[in-house]
Amino acid sequence: MSGVVHAEGLVKTFGSVKALDGVDLDVPEGTVLG
Repeated sequence: MSGVVHAEGLVKTFGSVKALDGVDLDVPEGTVLG
């Protein structure tokens, strides 16, 4: 993957609850998110 925003293996927890585990994100140039 490649892009303006790139992240691999994201993990988010709320206390003992794992909401995200191993999420990959790629936002290509020129993409608008909101």
